[in-house]
Amino acid sequence: MKRISIGSWAYTIGPYSDKPVDFDTVCVRLKELGFDGVELGGFPPHPNPDDLPDKSQRADLVAKMDDYGLAFSGLAANLWGEQLVNTDDQSKYIAEFTKNAEFCADLGIKGIRVDTVQPPNLMIDIGYETVVKRVTDTWKTCNQIAKDHGLYVTWEFEPGFILNKPSDVMRVLDTVDDDNFGVLYDTSHGHMVSVIGARQPGDPETLPGGQVEFIEMLNGRINHVHLIDSDNTCHKDENGEDETSMHLPFGKGVVDFEQVLPRLAAVDVGHDWLTIDLCFWPDAWEATAECKAAADGFVQTYF
Repeated sequence: MKRISIGSWAYTIGPYSDKPVDFDTVCVRLKELGFDGVELGGFPPHPNPDDLPDKSQRADLVAKMDDYGLAFSGLAANLWGEQLVNTDDQSKYIAEFTKNAEFCADLGIKGIRVDTVQPPNLMIDIGYETVVKRVTDTWKTCNQIAKDHGLYVTWEFEPGFILNKPSDVMRVLDTVDDDNFGVLYDTSHGHMVSVIGARQPGDPETLPGGQVEFIEMLNGRINHVHLIDSDNTCHKDENGEDETSMHLPFGKGVVDFEQVLPRLAAVDVGHDWLTIDLCFWPDAWEATAECKAAADGFVQTYF
């Protein structure tokens, strides 16, 4: 049976940036709703390596989670302030990753999330081969650091970040080429990348078979799953420009879960977690209960 968690960042960023829900309140509510755990957005105001620098503080957090009866399904590392593709020197990115890997290991979390950090339009100025080399060389180093800490690395590809075409995803996976490194398959991002071709530089690259074809392409490379709906659009940034995939509560979008979920259920991700992601949804707190009920139904039917 799959365990269900939800990303804590839904209650701290975007529409919640000026009214974040504190971590203890989140945990109490999730336990009331029957969640098995929480996927930690490791940045303020929720627990993060800078606010909890000591191992004793981290042990206290683990004990608190035990008291709540919840577990951590993963860590979204705070790497968004770093440079990855527009510099030859990724040492600061790697140092920040290492700090987060130590935090992750101290909390007993097994998976650490990364993304390509910077927007897709940088491809025009930097060039494809240079971008791929900088990303994959850096992630090879980070992957070894993760291994040294007993962690796996999961890359969440999405329209808002560079290398956002299906062939880009395959190129990165083939270049890093390590079983410890895989992709985080988010059903909204998967839709926007394979069906819509959102924010892709040059000619959009979509797949005739949509998400089902994409999941088949990624067979054996998916090591984490986020479930959420899509309405074919991107979330808008503060300037009204497309940023990354909208994440809608189940049933409010167009994702054909009857087609997608059986294929995802056949994927061995290496653990038993499914994570709901309500990132940027304006009423995430209110929508959490209905999403949990829908996810329970998905587990009973498909998993």
